[in-house]
Amino acid sequence: MPRTIAPVPKPFPAEFEAMKRDTLIVAGGRHPEDHYGLVNPPIYRGSTVVHKSLAHLEETGKRPYDNVRYGRLGTPTTFAFEEAMAALEGSKDGSLRSVAVSSGMAACTAALMAFVKAGDHVLITDSVYAPVRRLADTMLSDFGVTTTFYDPLAGADIAKLIRPNTKLIYMEAPGSQTFEMQDVPAIVTAAKARNVLTAFDNTWATPYYFRPMEHGVDISIQSATKYIVGHSDAMLGVVTVRSERFERLKNAATLIGSCPGPEDVWLGLRGIRTLAVRLPRHQENGLKLARWFQARPEVARVLYPGLPEDPGHAIWKRDFGGATGLFSVVFKDVPARALAALIDGLEHFGIGASFGGYESLVLPAHPEKLRTAVPWHAEGPVVRFHIGLEDPADLIADLERGFERLNAERSR
Repeated sequence: MPRTIAPVPKPFPAEFEAMKRDTLIVAGGRHPEDHYGLVNPPIYRGSTVVHKSLAHLEETGKRPYDNVRYGRLGTPTTFAFEEAMAALEGSKDGSLRSVAVSSGMAACTAALMAFVKAGDHVLITDSVYAPVRRLADTMLSDFGVTTTFYDPLAGADIAKLIRPNTKLIYMEAPGSQTFEMQDVPAIVTAAKARNVLTAFDNTWATPYYFRPMEHGVDISIQSATKYIVGHSDAMLGVVTVRSERFERLKNAATLIGSCPGPEDVWLGLRGIRTLAVRLPRHQENGLKLARWFQARPEVARVLYPGLPEDPGHAIWKRDFGGATGLFSVVFKDVPARALAALIDGLEHFGIGASFGGYESLVLPAHPEKLRTAVPWHAEGPVVRFHIGLEDPADLIADLERGFERLNAERSR
């Protein structure tokens, strides 16, 4: 694989070892002394980088925070975000390195393209983010990589699916639409016994509530578009690995041309600083709304690991430090027109496919169209809700009016 020179990060300050999590996410990646004392690094826009001599050009990348010959490889804004993300993932000594890319899907793609090749076999959870399934069924397949989609509840039994050529196990928990929890330590143990890499899409929890690397995972993936940015105004992804795998990951991201825009990176850096106040509010609101949905006669069940009644609650409570604001509601059998009457008239819920911003969202889900390893069966339609930072009383009042519309339409 062609090599690209990667910038050498600044040494992690010794005091990082003693910092609490909430302090670390404020301090990570901040170097005011490099920017005339400014608290936040400026937005560096640029493509071409000029050098004062050939010797200086040859040394580029060996000095901390030098750019790497071309803007696509990163700027000081990018490097600050990557350093902050590595700290958020748990790196206090430089043992972890993060690579920023242009979107969450770019992060998923870079993680797979970096570590699998023709002839390899990968295991991907059946509850995975749908575009990753399409990537596996199209591009990876075309490149000679075979995929087996596995039951997200497999746990230690995943060992039965590992082949001699299995290179990577790709996890995501909770699942994108159906919110199954996975027994990450059991899967990691089975993988390590066969020298198989593990990757984990941690977009739902973020490293604030779950640090995959501390559970033995090799590759941590984030759609930073979601809770990291937190304001629905940027596209951004990031992949974190242990330092010995950084160069391979950086090369893959560079060669597929995935570089984030400078404003997007800056917005991601801004979002990191407020995770400690935003995520607890998402959790508080999410739990209130999830419990409210549970009490509705029109609802069969709520898919949310933060609820004690959820099948994945015990694993979530064991491994995770909190829940965010995303969950699905399984309705009892209801006509499509009645469900549309509920959703279309909502005032505080936008109909949208993303999540993680400050605003509440709603989106019908169709897991039955995606599953191949484990068929999806439910009492009725599945609707995914993202609970934002609004007052929950207003959200509940909005939904109450929605259920009135649903029931009126159903009784016609």
